[in-house]
Amino acid sequence: MAPSRPLYQFPLYAALIVAWLWALPLAAMESADPAFQKWVKDFRKTAIANGISGPVYDRAFAGVNAPDQWVLDKAAYQPEFKAPVWQYFDNRVQKRAVARGRAEKEKLQPWLDKIEQRYGVDPNILLAIWSVESSFGAILDNQTVMRNVIRSLATLAYADPQRKKFGRQQLLAALKILQSGDIDEGHLTGSWAGAMGHTQFIPTSYQAYAVDLDGDGKRDIWNSVPDALATAANLLSSNGWRRGETWGYEVTIPKRKLPAGKLTIAEWEKLGVRRANGEPFPRKQDKAELKLLDGRQGPAFLMLKNFFVIKRYNNSDRYATAVGLLADQIGGAPGLVRDWNRPFTPIDSNQVEELQRLLKQRGFYKGEIDGKAGAGTRAAIRNFEKSAGVEVLGYPSREVLELLRK
Repeated sequence: MAPSRPLYQFPLYAALIVAWLWALPLAAMESADPAFQKWVKDFRKTAIANGISGPVYDRAFAGVNAPDQWVLDKAAYQPEFKAPVWQYFDNRVQKRAVARGRAEKEKLQPWLDKIEQRYGVDPNILLAIWSVESSFGAILDNQTVMRNVIRSLATLAYADPQRKKFGRQQLLAALKILQSGDIDEGHLTGSWAGAMGHTQFIPTSYQAYAVDLDGDGKRDIWNSVPDALATAANLLSSNGWRRGETWGYEVTIPKRKLPAGKLTIAEWEKLGVRRANGEPFPRKQDKAELKLLDGRQGPAFLMLKNFFVIKRYNNSDRYATAVGLLADQIGGAPGLVRDWNRPFTPIDSNQVEELQRLLKQRGFYKGEIDGKAGAGTRAAIRNFEKSAGVEVLGYPSREVLELLRK
């Protein structure tokens, strides 16, 4: 190997390096927002008044000199249409999620047993929440989605009128998490709205429910799956989870009009409601509410207390139902007796992957091969159907897949 020569013998390289070094502070100045920096300086007083130390605040905001435009774009985004019910459930209650949930259950069984003993929450429910919230932690490796929590919440508090109060409240909570030592500044990451870790807790919920299950002295929902699942179990247990009971039943209903609100199972039976699988209802005095998420043409459910406890995690009927259905299948139960009302022949997540791959090969799709038929996949399908001269529907169907295979 030839001996290296000193840098001064390469004047062009030296000039380039000097220019680059000069450009760094200029680029930083161009990206900085003086008004935001003043807001950060002023908010320091509020943080200190709420028990945050000056050094903790300064470390948290080191290098944070402008709002995150990506966060504001996400906050302002309004979907053009509400996803059809079948799309919501197909993207969450799918074969791959069930298989992964069962594998994680086997791997984590000692921890899950410990959590169930302490909190009384069905481990399958926790695995389903983990899947729906972060794809079993896969989202934590997505650098586009996972952002600096301090910057994200400061952005909302500073620049989003609708979420200003939320941003300030969550920012103070996030600073207290840093001050507790459970996580450091470099690893305090979350979604655009500050949802953190494997089970996606916002800072105030973290403060209320976070658990150190693995005994390392830190409530680490970012790196410790036992801590994250125990934290989710603590939230459910604290909000009234009933040990040993299910979340709801798929049912069949009579054609006549049925009452709204909660009745006992015995009362629903008198009205002609039956379990879809033909089995008898246990605990006839349990109160339940009838839910038709896809109208009378789709599956019907009697929802019990634990369904409404799951909604304390995310106040959405679809969310709580998806968690319940996925949990049941992870536990070995079959799928729905009556499928969602679809205008096409469905395909499973592995076949959706194949469909995405074929669309990408033909230049119609640029997204991830993930087995989830989101807006990008459906747009690609519509473009393909248009080019093929068939009716443009945009559904991830067996018909489209077979056409692509040809």
